[in-house]
Amino acid sequence: MLKVNSNTRTLLLFVLIHASVSVFGQIQQEEPPVRRGLAPTTESWNGLYLKLRLSDRVFWYQENHYRRRNSVENRSDFVGRMSQIYNRFGFVYLFNDQFEVTVGPTLVWNFTPDPDDPSFLNSTLEPRLWHQWLLTQSMSGIKILHQFRFEHRFKRDNLVGADYIYTDRYRYKITAYIPLNKPKMENKTFFLAPSNEIFFETGKFQRDILEENRVYTAIGYTYNNFMFFGGHMWTYGPTNNPGIYRNRHIIRLNVMYTLDFRSKRTPIIRSLPSI
Repeated sequence: MLKVNSNTRTLLLFVLIHASVSVFGQIQQEEPPVRRGLAPTTESWNGLYLKLRLSDRVFWYQENHYRRRNSVENRSDFVGRMSQIYNRFGFVYLFNDQFEVTVGPTLVWNFTPDPDDPSFLNSTLEPRLWHQWLLTQSMSGIKILHQFRFEHRFKRDNLVGADYIYTDRYRYKITAYIPLNKPKMENKTFFLAPSNEIFFETGKFQRDILEENRVYTAIGYTYNNFMFFGGHMWTYGPTNNPGIYRNRHIIRLNVMYTLDFRSKRTPIIRSLPSI
């Protein structure tokens, strides 16, 4: 057995006490960052949704969005600068009336945060691959959609010379379609569609796994093969600065068009988007 004399024990005890005091002092000094919210910003999103039924089980699906955000000088003007041009495509396979899977690519152009700053590129391309599970429930005439979406993103900052980084994003959204003038969703129905979506993102350079939460309330109307819907969305999430959170007020206006190549009109209840 190793023997330790009294002088050695005294020295070890001194070192242990000194180390403990140092660590405790660092813990006391390293207080968590103060959680603070930035002043809200504003945006305007306009979207076209298209769903084409190619066979009993297969659909073509796409979304095209034109998005603007407030100007640098005015946080409340909604349309002062370009934000994104967003194009999502995919093939849908319908397993049954309650479950479908979609797979496809996405191309996003992200525009400069400051058009007058030459250190930013005017726009950068962000390609993605995405796949989605969509489950549909019916409850007393109300349609409830559960969307599980997975995105594999190759994105870069608009700064000149910035590198692309790879991240994975995981999204869950719940949407309810509530008919207002009819007992269920069908042609010529006014409806209310509240939804909530939460985003998580992982990657080598991600600070927070939580990326954003979106609360959206839309009102709409179905007319033959068209669906018109729009409303207000509020988002909340962390920034790249620890403890600093951003929030946005977004006005969304959208049109959806469905077409059935089987020479039968697709029932509107089968073509509801998870808005």
